[in-house]
Amino acid sequence: MAAAGGGWAAVCEKFRTARTLSAVESRKDPETEPYRSKYSARALLQEVKQLLSAAEEGGEARLVAVRRAVLEYELGVNHTDTEELSAGEEHLQRCTQLLEPHRLSPDCVSLYIQAQNNLGILWSERDEIKTAQTYLESAEALYNQYMKEDGNPPLDPSEHFMAEEEKLTDQERSKRFEKAYTHTLYYLAQVYQHLEMIEKAAQYCHTTLKRQLEYCGYYPVEWALNAATLSQYYLSKQCFMESRHCLAAASVIFSQAGQVPSAEDNEAEQDQQDLRQRKAEIARCWIKYCLNLLQSARKLLEDNIGELDPDRQLELKAQRKKEEDEKEKGRKKAVLFGTSDICDSVLAMEEKVSSVYPLDFQEAREIFLVGQNYVQEAKEFFQVDGYVTDHIEIVQDHSALFKVLAFFEEDYERRCKMHKRRIDMLEPIYADLNPHYYLLISRQLQFELADTYYEMMDLKVAIGNRLEELDSHTIKKINSLAQLAIKYYELFLDSLRNPDKVFPEELEEDVLRPAMVAKFHIARLYGKLITSDSKKQLENMQTSLEYYTFLVDYCEKYPDAVRAVETELELSKEMVGLLPTRMERLRAKLCPFI
Repeated sequence: MAAAGGGWAAVCEKFRTARTLSAVESRKDPETEPYRSKYSARALLQEVKQLLSAAEEGGEARLVAVRRAVLEYELGVNHTDTEELSAGEEHLQRCTQLLEPHRLSPDCVSLYIQAQNNLGILWSERDEIKTAQTYLESAEALYNQYMKEDGNPPLDPSEHFMAEEEKLTDQERSKRFEKAYTHTLYYLAQVYQHLEMIEKAAQYCHTTLKRQLEYCGYYPVEWALNAATLSQYYLSKQCFMESRHCLAAASVIFSQAGQVPSAEDNEAEQDQQDLRQRKAEIARCWIKYCLNLLQSARKLLEDNIGELDPDRQLELKAQRKKEEDEKEKGRKKAVLFGTSDICDSVLAMEEKVSSVYPLDFQEAREIFLVGQNYVQEAKEFFQVDGYVTDHIEIVQDHSALFKVLAFFEEDYERRCKMHKRRIDMLEPIYADLNPHYYLLISRQLQFELADTYYEMMDLKVAIGNRLEELDSHTIKKINSLAQLAIKYYELFLDSLRNPDKVFPEELEEDVLRPAMVAKFHIARLYGKLITSDSKKQLENMQTSLEYYTFLVDYCEKYPDAVRAVETELELSKEMVGLLPTRMERLRAKLCPFI
């Protein structure tokens, strides 16, 4: 071969320089010439290709073909990196064509898989997701076939341009091969996500994260965010143990990020700002975890009027005691992340919060307090000045944590105080919000404030019912809470009016149920107002009847609306039948004075 001896060493050196230019020097390229090093690397690769062509005569055909394939691969990646996708595709296709007959041999399999990976990425960038899927699934199948039929650590593509004494150890070869396959799984997870194959995407994401830890091939912040995102998938499936495991692992791995070094002070500041944001985003995932666990427990425990069912509580406690023996077995079945030292840290993190349904106030409070700590952590970054929407969503989650904790509280006075905390955090935010720019959030806050005052009024009525006689303070409190609930429900309903202040003839589907519930609750609130003035009482009953009637008439006119408010409609029909008779009786009592 003409390129033997010193000539071959020069070829290898050019190849190595090209790779260094692409992987290292290109990071330092100025913004005005972002691909300067990539273009220099391409020129060197073309030189190596010409030298190789000159050396082909008399060379071993197989060896030459594989080396040419390596160069086609490097050129394909180079063109893709510089956004020249068509040229990149041509080079990558030539690479796979050259390797096709030998793709399962140890000197070709890693290169072939990496070429398939890059073709998958290339087609993803063209939004041709199905084509990308074909290439990536082909790479996955090839890996599995090779591991089954051979399994020895294959050559890394770079070794085809190395002297014998520079060749990699089996351990390093294995590490690089497994990294290439991890990339296959990582891209497949994204492809399945795009194709809305959510369960499969989650499965591949979990495997990818596990492998990245196993082979130490990850960036802590990116890994932690991916694990936190995966936790939300498990949350949607009510797999609380898996969700907690992902979040605990995310927190542990994120802590490895530490101080990010940077050449420029302003860059260092930006890096720290990014770190703070990512930390706050993981905290928000923890908030959702605590909130969902509490809300799911509430659904299990509540009776048909939304109160805690003591019989159900006892039944679930007995059931849980029985299942505790199975707990360890179930734990081992879960997909655990990381090596033993990481596992220890993750398990220590997990022990700070339960993954089983809380069945009483004490258990619920422990989860609530963890959630509340993460609320404070998230709010440190997502402040109202600069992150209005994020900040309000965090406050709404905080309010929701108090709401669900109140469900577990047996003492009505303490429950009332929890709802008052919700009012204190929501009202100032609503007062400062411009509904012109934040209409949807404004409506959410109006409805939540109305609902909170409504719950407090109901609790005060329940407290009053335990007294022998209602005192003036309790009456005043009930009326005040009812009026405030009415105020916010009316504000919500007014927000649905058109610019001419006309209420819509037919409600949009997304506001149908809230609007109907608001009408129903206002009707009920007018019926709860306490007054010794019979005329005022009659007026309240008349207003109440009008709201109940609206709901009944609307559902008659638009039968599709019935499904959204079946319970409220049934009660409204009942009240529309009862109220006129009650009003007649009251009028009869008033007759002598009218």
